[in-house]
Amino acid sequence: MSRAAASKGPGKPRAALVQGAVWTGIYLALVAAPMIVLLAGTPPASRGFWRELSAALGYAGMAMVGIQFALTARFRRATAPFGVDVIYYFHRNISLMAAGIIIAHVAILFAIDPRTRALLNIAAAPWRARAAMAAAAALAVLIMASLFRRRLCIGYEAWRRWHGALAVLAVLCALIHIELVSHYIEAPAKRVLWTVYSACWLGLLVHVRLLRPWSQLRHPYVVDSLRPERGSAWSVTVRPGGHTGLRFQPGQFAWLTAWNSPFAVEEHPFSFSSSAGQADRITFTIKELGDFTRRVRDLAPGQRVYLDGPYGAFTPDRHPAPGYVLIAGGVGITPMMSILRTFADRDDGRPVLLVYANRTWEEVTFREELDALQQQLPLKVVHVLERPPEGWTGERGFVTVELLDRLLPAERRDRHYFLCGPDPMRLAVERALYRLRVPLGRVHAERFNLV
Repeated sequence: MSRAAASKGPGKPRAALVQGAVWTGIYLALVAAPMIVLLAGTPPASRGFWRELSAALGYAGMAMVGIQFALTARFRRATAPFGVDVIYYFHRNISLMAAGIIIAHVAILFAIDPRTRALLNIAAAPWRARAAMAAAAALAVLIMASLFRRRLCIGYEAWRRWHGALAVLAVLCALIHIELVSHYIEAPAKRVLWTVYSACWLGLLVHVRLLRPWSQLRHPYVVDSLRPERGSAWSVTVRPGGHTGLRFQPGQFAWLTAWNSPFAVEEHPFSFSSSAGQADRITFTIKELGDFTRRVRDLAPGQRVYLDGPYGAFTPDRHPAPGYVLIAGGVGITPMMSILRTFADRDDGRPVLLVYANRTWEEVTFREELDALQQQLPLKVVHVLERPPEGWTGERGFVTVELLDRLLPAERRDRHYFLCGPDPMRLAVERALYRLRVPLGRVHAERFNLV
């Protein structure tokens, strides 16, 4: 084992668990605080249990929606214990829960007092009801567009712009609704609470939309080279434009902005494929899959681009082990190459098994370099082809529990496992490892889709 590998101790995962627990507690406290504070002290005259429950649900749902801005603000210290992909997955699912709580808030009011249904007449309704309807409509459109973006053929860039605008509109209208109802915020201390929350939401918006893009604008990168790869992929290497660049861990990723200002909010997440030891040149390997990725071939040396990163907990540097198993599908090889290239630069002597699935032999990205790395590292590469060429003697089909049972080392419970590939493959491999009794805490998966 190299000195770099040996320096990683077991305290690091334990520290991440503690940090994760702390940030989880902070999130729960922020969600519960408005409901607890607004219902504490001398309450307003009671209007009945169900009406009070409806109000409590409304405040809790509003707090959850507002805190969504913090979840997607990409604060590295907060996301480090989990990984940004996990945070975005949580953001997506907790949004559905918040919407359900808000629906319950409204449904209870309509059920206990049918007269409140008259508030749905937007022409005659008071402004507090109009603000509530506007917030609900914005939230409903936001969620439906997110759930069915691909079916509705909404482009990623357009979706991001509308997603942000609708989220801001929903929160602003909800705050107006709370202010106009005013039943629970008449006390000065309780009004201060919502003022602080509102200021924090505004601050998050300024940070995400103004301060961070401004920092990226002041620290640009320049395209150094562009190289075609097997599998309809391109390796784009960039260098810092007048600054020291960034340091990352193998397996992490960054958001890339090209052909636009960072203020345009048209950025895309890509894993690093270069070694973490080469900060002066950073490489992304991008497969042609969508509108933006098909334009990558048009990047020109000298062109200015912008990075926001690094992010992600998908890295062996945070999970020390006597050896690793990497399982990749298609362009999911990208973070694995960063890991292998970094291990080569570090002269890391720990054994690595790479199981790499592709449709055809010609689509195997980095095929020749992987062969060379097997001579440089204690690395075993196993290719799994869905449509192998004639005379193929290697593995065929898909990565199954039977295949893994044959390939995994005897010390399988001591290894850490890194999975990256299309969602169906990732889920199948996770189930296979579970059946093979691999401890859950040793399996790390990178999701392709953050939205």
